[in-house]
Amino acid sequence: MQTALRGTTARPEPTSEPASATLLALERLLGGPPSDFAVEIWTGERLGPAPGVSPRFTLRLAHAGALRRMLWPPGELSLAEAFVRGDFDVEGDLVAAFALRERFSPRPATLLDAVRLAAAPAPQGSPARAARLRGPLHGRERDALAVRHHYDLGNDFYALWLDRRMVYSCAYFRSGEASLDQAQEAKLELICRKLRLAPGERLLDVGCGWGGLVTWAAERHGALAVGVTLSPRQAEWARARIDALGLTGRCRVEVMDYRDLGNEAFDKVASVGMFEHVGARRLPEYFRQVHRLLRPGGVFLNHGIAALEPRSPWWRRLLWREGAFLRRYIFPDSELPPFLATARAAAEAGFELRDVESLREHYALTLRAWLTGLERRREEAIGAVGEGTWRAWRLYLAGSAHDFERAAIGVYQALYAKPRDGRSGLPLGREDWYR
Repeated sequence: MQTALRGTTARPEPTSEPASATLLALERLLGGPPSDFAVEIWTGERLGPAPGVSPRFTLRLAHAGALRRMLWPPGELSLAEAFVRGDFDVEGDLVAAFALRERFSPRPATLLDAVRLAAAPAPQGSPARAARLRGPLHGRERDALAVRHHYDLGNDFYALWLDRRMVYSCAYFRSGEASLDQAQEAKLELICRKLRLAPGERLLDVGCGWGGLVTWAAERHGALAVGVTLSPRQAEWARARIDALGLTGRCRVEVMDYRDLGNEAFDKVASVGMFEHVGARRLPEYFRQVHRLLRPGGVFLNHGIAALEPRSPWWRRLLWREGAFLRRYIFPDSELPPFLATARAAAEAGFELRDVESLREHYALTLRAWLTGLERRREEAIGAVGEGTWRAWRLYLAGSAHDFERAAIGVYQALYAKPRDGRSGLPLGREDWYR
C-alpha cells in the first residue's frame, strides 16, 4: 500500500497490472484526477484531490474486478448492482457521488475500457430481493404484488428512519432547522388546511400508508377518515396506532384497492405519495374513480412525483436502461407522468384545477433526512432486511435526493374541485393555509 501517495493529484505508480489498467480507465472516465473527491482502489492507491483539500466523498473499489463489474454489461443496472453487492462503496456524501453517474454511462471509450479490465468474480447470488410480478401491467393482482414488494419489508425497518408517525412522503420544511418529525406534521396540517377539512366531514385517503393522515385528520380536525392501502403490514400498524390514540370509530384503515370502493361518498379526498403507482395509461380511470367518490362541492388533493427532465435520446435509454434498478428492486411498475398529462386527465374526468404547489426542494431535504437515519441505524437495518437490501435502499434514497436537487424530477400538490352548479365552495383567498 503506497500511503505516501494519498492526497496527490497525480496518478500513482501502480503496484500491479490490474491496478494500472483500473487507474488508467478511471482517469479516462473522470477526465483526469478529481479535484473535490477521491478514488481509492483495492491496493490503497488513490486519485485526487490536492493536498489540504477535504474530499466530499471517497469512491472505494473493493477488488480487481470491481470496475469491470460496474461497467459491464453497460447500463444503470450493472452500476447499481455492483454497489449493492459491495464491489464498490462510497464513504461520505452518497448524494454528491451521484454527480458521477453520467461519467459511467455508455460511451465507446468506456465500453472498450470495460473489455480490457480484469475479469470480475462470479456474483454471489442476488444483491437484493427482486420483484416477482405477474398479470397485466397495473391490473389489480399485479399492483398488489408491486405495492407489497416495496412496503411489506417490515414495519420495524421503516420505523428505523421514518418520523414517529411513519409518514412516507415528502415533508414540508417551514425552515431549514425543522426536524423530520416537525416537517411531517407541518405537511399533514398543510394538507388538511388545503382541503378546508371541517369536523364531521368524511375524508378518504387513497394509499394511506401507515395512517398518518387519517389519524391527524381525525384527531386535529374532527374528520371521519377512511384510509385504503394494498399493504397488510401497513394496515396492521395503522390499526394499532388508531386503537392507541383512542380514535376507533372516528377513522379506519382497510386493505383494499381504491378501484374497489363501492357506493361510499366523501366530502374530501387526498392521495399522498400513491399516485406514482397508478401508471400513465390508468390516469383517466384513476381520476374518474376519485371524481365518482367525491360529493359535489368537494375537493381532492393529489400529491405526487412528476418527471421534469426531457426524456433521454432513444439510444441512451436502450443502452443505459434508465430506471431498471428501481423497477427491479425498489418500485416495480412505478411511473412518473409529467404534471401536464396529470392535469389534463383530471380535467377530462370533470375536475377543476384550483391550485398547484411544487415541493421539490422539500423532497430533497426529506430524502436526505431519511438517508441519514438509515445510515445511522445500519446494524439494525441489516438485521431487519439484510445487507443487500440496506445498500439498495441507501442507493435509492441518495439517487432520488440527487434527482430532486438537480430538478430532474419534481413533486406537486394539486388541489382539484368538483363544482356544484358552477360553485367550487372554496373561499377567494388562501391565507389560512400558511398562518
